[in-house]
Amino acid sequence: MFLNEGRSLLLLTLLAALQIGTEGRGPPLCRPGFSENVYNAVVPETVQEGQALFNVKFLDCSRGGQVQFESSQPAAFRVGTDGVVYALRSLHISSIGSSPLVIRARDEATGEQWQTQVKLLPGAGQSMQVPGVEPVAAVAPRLPEIVFPSRHTDDGSQLKRVKRDWVIPPINVPENSRGPFPQELVTIRSDHDKNRSLRYSVTGPGADQPPTGIFFIDPVSGSLSVNRPLDREHIASFHLRAHAVDLNGNQVENPIDIVINVIDMNDNRPEFVHQIWNGTVPEGSKPGTSVMTVTAIDKDDPKTQNGMLRYKILSQNPENPNPSMFTINNKTGNIITMAAGLDREKVPQYTLIIQATDMEGTALYGLSNTATAVIRVTDINDNPPEFTSETFFGEVEENRVNVIVANLTVTDKDQPNTPAWTAVYKITGGDPTGRFSVPTDPTTNEGLVTVVKPIDFENTRTFLLTVVAVNEVPLDQNIHRSRQSTATVSIKVLDVNESPYFEPNPKTMRLEEGLPAESILAVYTAQDPDRYMQQTIRYSKLFDPAGWLRIDPTNGRITTIAMLDRESPYVSNNMYNATFLATDNGNRPATGTGTLQIYLQDINDNAPVVFPSEAEVCEKPEPNYINITAIDGDLNSNAGPFTFELPTEVRRNWTITRINGDAAQVSLRLSFLESGIYEIPIIITDAGNLPMSNTSYLRVKVCQCDHNGICSDQERIIAAGLGTGAIISILLCIIILLILVLLFVVWMKRRDKERQAKQLLIDPEDDVRDNILKYDEEGGGEEDQDYDLSQLQQPDTMEPDAIKPVGIRRMDERPIHPEPQYPVRSAAPHPGDIGDFINEGLKAADNDPTAPPYDSLLVFDYEGSGSTAGSLSSINSSSSGGDQDYDYLNDWGPRFRKLADMYGGSDD
Repeated sequence: MFLNEGRSLLLLTLLAALQIGTEGRGPPLCRPGFSENVYNAVVPETVQEGQALFNVKFLDCSRGGQVQFESSQPAAFRVGTDGVVYALRSLHISSIGSSPLVIRARDEATGEQWQTQVKLLPGAGQSMQVPGVEPVAAVAPRLPEIVFPSRHTDDGSQLKRVKRDWVIPPINVPENSRGPFPQELVTIRSDHDKNRSLRYSVTGPGADQPPTGIFFIDPVSGSLSVNRPLDREHIASFHLRAHAVDLNGNQVENPIDIVINVIDMNDNRPEFVHQIWNGTVPEGSKPGTSVMTVTAIDKDDPKTQNGMLRYKILSQNPENPNPSMFTINNKTGNIITMAAGLDREKVPQYTLIIQATDMEGTALYGLSNTATAVIRVTDINDNPPEFTSETFFGEVEENRVNVIVANLTVTDKDQPNTPAWTAVYKITGGDPTGRFSVPTDPTTNEGLVTVVKPIDFENTRTFLLTVVAVNEVPLDQNIHRSRQSTATVSIKVLDVNESPYFEPNPKTMRLEEGLPAESILAVYTAQDPDRYMQQTIRYSKLFDPAGWLRIDPTNGRITTIAMLDRESPYVSNNMYNATFLATDNGNRPATGTGTLQIYLQDINDNAPVVFPSEAEVCEKPEPNYINITAIDGDLNSNAGPFTFELPTEVRRNWTITRINGDAAQVSLRLSFLESGIYEIPIIITDAGNLPMSNTSYLRVKVCQCDHNGICSDQERIIAAGLGTGAIISILLCIIILLILVLLFVVWMKRRDKERQAKQLLIDPEDDVRDNILKYDEEGGGEEDQDYDLSQLQQPDTMEPDAIKPVGIRRMDERPIHPEPQYPVRSAAPHPGDIGDFINEGLKAADNDPTAPPYDSLLVFDYEGSGSTAGSLSSINSSSSGGDQDYDYLNDWGPRFRKLADMYGGSDD
């Protein structure tokens, strides 16, 4: 492959000229936008409606009137088409706020937008204008030509790959070219196009690989073109491969590599990594102290001036004590102190506006951007705490502790709530016994003079303390402590009425028990610590659980009012405690207490008793003895060893044997003793200095025992008997049961009376038919029950002869004859035909030859022999009942009264 030398020289010359014009002396390509990212416009504090304030410069690159402007505060400002900003109403600049005014430009045709910020600074002055950059027309160079190298053999019969003589230099294309597009870059040609038709093509990223469609080659002429602007920040170079084939698709040339480099243009402003940078520096730092480093990034080629940044400080706020307190390394962005005088108490914080500019800081061609650096001056302990007064005063009552006497106030110019500001108070004089302390109030930083030990007015009436205030951290080595860091505190002690006190407390004494009443024990008096107050003390008893003592109210003499007893439940470990009260006669009476402890010595005043007091033995005891011991309320010296005896009248059945000084054994002389309860008197004598005897009874229960020698439960119950409570409970249960039975009987009788007192539902004068009342043991009446009355009229139908054996017949049965015709009552008879029905039945019975005799019982249903009913022969079965007296039916109750009226009355 080779390159035509003349065309190559022309191409290299043109590319060099374009590169020099772009980077150096020629004007850059036109890029629409505002001339600055941030404007600082000084405007009057008060503006009037319609007043022109300032103008912003916008490079429209000959877009005409297609660019429209608007502001972020459309109610207050209006932007003209020429970039002049007007006030829409009268206003104060300070009322707008600290937020910058944003001006936006929008291309109505393409929709592109640009914006800039304007910081309004109140004051007299003119608005800021930035000169624009006129666009420069691009010169279209003559296209270079690339020719494929020839391929031939010595004999011309076969093609062979030949070695390239040199490499084709890359093609440089400026980014952001404005066209027109497609823009031709180079022409690719093969020597074989003279005798045949060829087709050219390119492959690679930007052609047939993503991003596709950037480059295009005319397949006939071989002209390689770019179809749209290139962006170096997106793709810095393209590697393509050119091909030449004949019409049949046969390769006639080896592919050649084409490298297209995108030439960087200064189309990106520097961008700070952070818009606001925060740093600290200690106050009093020397010049050259590093504060922090700011960093900006430019997307342009860092190997060219387009990406070479330079930093500088645009402004410092505030400007005191020096407007140049800080400087910045223009290459690294490191901010350092430049002047001395950093004082946090005067200026706690500085705000710097940092600018980063590309093109190595050239303001004419370079693009810039700004950021804010906030530097906080940190505190050091360069100000000692100082008291607000040389002397502080306070007073305190004697014997008070944990009370605040005085508040010490200090001032410290260092930063509050830091170790350099927090005060620490120390007492350096006037308190040799350590009765005061001065802690620090964490909120107010005041010193709280506090009493930590009681103060006695009678010993010390005033204190004069010396207090020094320091900080938690030492002062800076160049700062000396101030004289105002030391103060005096004068404290006055107030006398109060103090409580009397007993001496000694408690008071202990030893006495024998049994001391009689009205015995003088001791004189127990109290002292008044108030030596300068003439006061008297009176005494009273505060605590005397047994009520044994009395104290004289004036002289404190203690006497007994009852006999002292060591065995009292109020005595613990031979010690009896009583508390007495002493009260003075001050304006506010004070009281004190004293305790008298009496150690009671034992005397032999308690007789021994048998233990246990109850025992059990069998009727035939095996073994036949009981072990007992003695109990004495006195101490050992007045208690055991004991002697045990039995009275003479008991010794014939029982014997007692001493086992040791505290125990004995009671034995039964008999081999059998009847069950029951026996009380055995036992005489026990202690071993006191004056021995005491006592007859104590042992209650022995004799019972029947099982084979194990244990009393059975029945015998235990018999022997034990029932207590009074158990007997009362049983009697109450029996009485309650009797009352319940009585109430039930009364209720049943009352119920019977109510049932007998009921009247018939139908008046007897209106209804001749008898009414049947329903009872619990009987069925209902005729209308309530569906009875078959024919069974009553023909009793033989209940037992047919066909089912009875021959020769067996009851004596009261009627003989076998034709059935008589008895009247049949209708299913629902009228109440008025009951009399006719009965008369007809009587006539049929009288004329019935098969009817049983008059003195026999008419059987309707056989219920067995042996009836307890009497003879009914007295009843006359004639058709006329006038010769019989039925008045006795009136005595049978209301149910038979209707029959009495029917048969015993007159013909009416």
